[in-house]
Amino acid sequence: MNAPDSHRTFPLGDRTVNRIGYGTMQLAGPHVFGPPKDREAAIAVLRTAVENGVNHIDTADFYGPHITNQIVREALHPYASDLTLVTKVGVRRDAQGAWLAAASPEALRQAVHDNLRNLGLEALDVVNFRVMIDTMGPKEGSIEEPVAALAALQKEGLVRHIGLSNVTPTQLAQAMRIATVACVQNHYNLVHRADDAMVDLLARSGIPYVPFFPLGGFTPVQSTALSEIALRLGATPLQVALAWLLKRSPNILLIPGTSSVAHLRQNLAAAYVQLSDDVVRELDGVAAQAGARPAGH
Repeated sequence: MNAPDSHRTFPLGDRTVNRIGYGTMQLAGPHVFGPPKDREAAIAVLRTAVENGVNHIDTADFYGPHITNQIVREALHPYASDLTLVTKVGVRRDAQGAWLAAASPEALRQAVHDNLRNLGLEALDVVNFRVMIDTMGPKEGSIEEPVAALAALQKEGLVRHIGLSNVTPTQLAQAMRIATVACVQNHYNLVHRADDAMVDLLARSGIPYVPFFPLGGFTPVQSTALSEIALRLGATPLQVALAWLLKRSPNILLIPGTSSVAHLRQNLAAAYVQLSDDVVRELDGVAAQAGARPAGH
């Protein structure tokens, strides 16, 4: 059975990508710091992803730091012509692995060059400016200076497209006055629905929305109702949660991460899980029970 047409592809930058991609965060060591336990297994996951049609990989040079991008290069370079690598800047790691903001023009320039070197590229396909704050959700504050700095790097030919991560609608509007925004990457999943309005806004503009923690991150999406729905559909609960995101809006691109080839294959199979309107209403009930507000409410 083929995946529904609406599940297949969406434009990202100047390319069209398959809507289920891959995020590299779990390829680093514990707490996204240091080397992986099994480097060959990490390489196998990346190669298996591409062999199975993944042409959108999300990464960052602060994963490791540097290590994950070096593994991406070892596994996949020279890159396929249709492979889009999306990276993030605006964050750095200290010697103990702490996450620190690094949003000055000088820090962003250094981060772009670090990504270029470690990925083995002359230009980065898409660079997301990641607003680094102490909480998971976005927080208001001007992002004019960092976005302008990335726009300058774009003019130099080092960056092809600029995206945003962990931003508010106000920050999105501010960035769009400076540069074309290729995508937005925020926290969103079946039970974390604060960005419903932004998903719809971006869909109307043809801009991809890329949820981070699409399966809940450190606290996986789970409920008795979700498990019962998955059982009826012959799928896993996490496959249903991914399928719901695909169904939610055609501009949603998924980047679930894993360090396991078996889990990778399960994630990719979510493209074949078809949800009826009745099942979607049931899943919206799961969201409501978790305190989220389903779209349209």
